[in-house]
Amino acid sequence: MSAEMDLDLRQALILYATETGTAQEVADRVALECRRIHIRSRVLSMDTYSEEDLVSETLVIFVVSTTGSGAEPRAMSDLWNKLLRADLPSDLFEDVHFTVFGLGDTAYEKFCWPAKRLTRRLEGLGAHKICECAEGDEQHILGIDGALEPWLETLSKSLLELMPLQHGLDILLSNQTPPARVLLVNCSNPQAATNDNLDHDHDYGLATVKCNTRLTAQDWYQDVRHIEFDFSDNVEYSSGDVAVIHPIANADEVETFLSQMGWGNFADDLLEISHVHKDQSLPDQLPRCATLRTMFGRYLDFNAVPRRTFFRYLRYFTSDEAEKERLDEFLSLEHADELYDYCFRVRRTIQEVLSEFRNVRIPMDYIFDVFPPLRPRQFSIASSPKKNPHSIHICVAMVKYKTKLKIPRRGVCSTYLSRLRPGHQLRIRTLEGFIRLPADSDIPVICVGPGTGVAPMRAVIEERIQQNAYNNTLYFSCRSATKDQHYASEWNQYSVDNKLVYRVACSRDGPEGVKRTYVQDLILKDADRLWKLVDEGGAYVFISGSSNKMPTAVKAALRHAVVTCGHREEVEASRYILDLEKNGRLIEECWS
Repeated sequence: MSAEMDLDLRQALILYATETGTAQEVADRVALECRRIHIRSRVLSMDTYSEEDLVSETLVIFVVSTTGSGAEPRAMSDLWNKLLRADLPSDLFEDVHFTVFGLGDTAYEKFCWPAKRLTRRLEGLGAHKICECAEGDEQHILGIDGALEPWLETLSKSLLELMPLQHGLDILLSNQTPPARVLLVNCSNPQAATNDNLDHDHDYGLATVKCNTRLTAQDWYQDVRHIEFDFSDNVEYSSGDVAVIHPIANADEVETFLSQMGWGNFADDLLEISHVHKDQSLPDQLPRCATLRTMFGRYLDFNAVPRRTFFRYLRYFTSDEAEKERLDEFLSLEHADELYDYCFRVRRTIQEVLSEFRNVRIPMDYIFDVFPPLRPRQFSIASSPKKNPHSIHICVAMVKYKTKLKIPRRGVCSTYLSRLRPGHQLRIRTLEGFIRLPADSDIPVICVGPGTGVAPMRAVIEERIQQNAYNNTLYFSCRSATKDQHYASEWNQYSVDNKLVYRVACSRDGPEGVKRTYVQDLILKDADRLWKLVDEGGAYVFISGSSNKMPTAVKAALRHAVVTCGHREEVEASRYILDLEKNGRLIEECWS
């Protein structure tokens, strides 16, 4: 560790990159820990930070999640690409101190890969690591808190060694209720209630629903929708990009929740939201003034499964001794399994927890501390801008299931989308995806997209056909050819027209007792053809869908083709697949 810093520079920059919002919550936790030892901090998403300023920072704490099978979050891409430049000097960050907390899941390949790579690259550019980096694992019984809690203690000790407390300052107690990040007061300007920040954000375009069609059979257990949005002007995006949609919670559920909390009688009072403690973040696009009904309908999520921090706030705000005792057990490491069984294993929601802890009284100023943001959702775009210059299509599975408590659940965003009707208007923005088509349209493309993973593949194939590029292969899998074979008529027509080789596995249509067939099994059968496409034709391979076992199985099948048809040893075959990834010829667009 380097020498002590100037005491006047007791400040830290906390940069996070997230897809689901968990890294943002962790960044806020880190900021609270910094506040406890009197270090001023700024919390920023990496995509809102100017990368050129990084060299001027003294202390940077990075919080980085993992996307799909080891990719960095989109918010990190610009910063990461600049850090990868070969012309950067090895002492570029010699005055920068840093550490990294990674978020991931050991069930997936390349656990916390972006955090590991970022750490190595920063050290390679001369930055000084103030303490060992840590990796939160969703598989831990405490989730990411299993690594975060001890790491925060280590971080505090390291920061105090680097920047000792000034004379007269004491470390704040960890069990002390932190001040609320906002102050809510009656709004003096009723006109402010009509302002929607999305209306003034030029990244968002006004979309009109053209159709909302069910793709799966009516008697099928899963409802998958094809939804088309039309724009008055050309909408700019590339095949492989994603659409960002802000959900609105069901009005009846919001009403029930507000009544449960005792806020129903003043739920429509207009309140001004003053951001007092700016080292704690607020939901995106939050207006200056809003009612509680609007806040819980659009910006705060009472249907989420709470994290451990939520129970800490309940402990602050209950007056009942029995509830305090139970919450103390939940928050202790010795009884971590009880919290897991009570909340995480059965996916109990915030609203359900609050209905049991009836003596909790949450001060209104604390709603942005207690409740997580209702985050926008990202959906792979299922259309090509060349074929649909005024339109965006998405393919969405409606989230509907029963918990281990036999309680039915519906996703907030999928419920919102399911109710959209032709003519409904909303604001949508697009974000750059990971898929990049080959510049030469003569190069073959191999798409692997089971289930709703077929969405970006539809965009790719439409784009290719518009370019008169017909050397395309699609591997798709579903359960039943007649129940959930998404866009089957399109694929079959392209196949008849010799514009696509369509390979489909219907895993539940075979006889009972026979091994089920998945996309990786079809790839194994097609090993010789695929090897020629990849090795001789320079084909690009795109994989999209669940990031659980499928991408790993598909890459194993491709590796098998390299071994058996390319006559390589296993080690050489593994290196061959890695080289495809490094060169951008094997790209995953997967999600957890």
